[in-house]
Amino acid sequence: MEVPNDGDVAHSYLATRVPEQLPIAVLVSGTGTNLQALLDTVHEHEARIVAVASSVPDAPALARARERGVATEVFARASYADREARDEALAEWLLGQGARLVVLAGYMELLGEAFLARFPRAVINVHPSLLPAFPGLHAIEQALAYGVKVFGVTVHFVDAGVDTGPVILQRAVELPEASDAEEVLAALRPLEHSLLPEAITLLAHGAVHPDENSPRRVLIDRAGGIGSARGLPG
Repeated sequence: MEVPNDGDVAHSYLATRVPEQLPIAVLVSGTGTNLQALLDTVHEHEARIVAVASSVPDAPALARARERGVATEVFARASYADREARDEALAEWLLGQGARLVVLAGYMELLGEAFLARFPRAVINVHPSLLPAFPGLHAIEQALAYGVKVFGVTVHFVDAGVDTGPVILQRAVELPEASDAEEVLAALRPLEHSLLPEAITLLAHGAVHPDENSPRRVLIDRAGGIGSARGLPG
């Protein structure tokens, strides 16, 4: 993923590296447990969730957002001529809400390059595998079919590929006897609910940087105990 110059990121979290709440948008498709984790941890602290959008009109995650007074909107693909038109409308709405970082939390839609260009190096995703292993849909089922003994969660930047963006954080859990996807998901949920807020905290503090010597490597600066607040790992 090419890293833009600071002059190209007017709508990105990179535009302001000051100790203020980072305005973020969350894209959801399902129940919203990761959204709830963000509402319970970083919201109104390191960050402020200014918008929640979904492609699914009755996604339970939208109700979670409304209960906290967060603006919500639905962008069903059937309502637009094509995905590009949907992405454009979505980007415009998120920018209008003031979002500088977009978080995909169980969002089951692909975002095109035009959308990503509106939020350069400012779209992240949480994925239930240790990428680059088992990208895309049904990651846990893929891992079980392969017979792995260690499962995990990845928070990564989103690029034009499918779960191919640079890794920000990863965490693993050993489940040598696992054979059921729901069992693995239950074990991974706590990892997701801690790793995603941790990544947002680091981003809010300007502590995530590309390695100039390796375009795929992300460096984390934890100086001053960043990430240790509100129960997040330090």
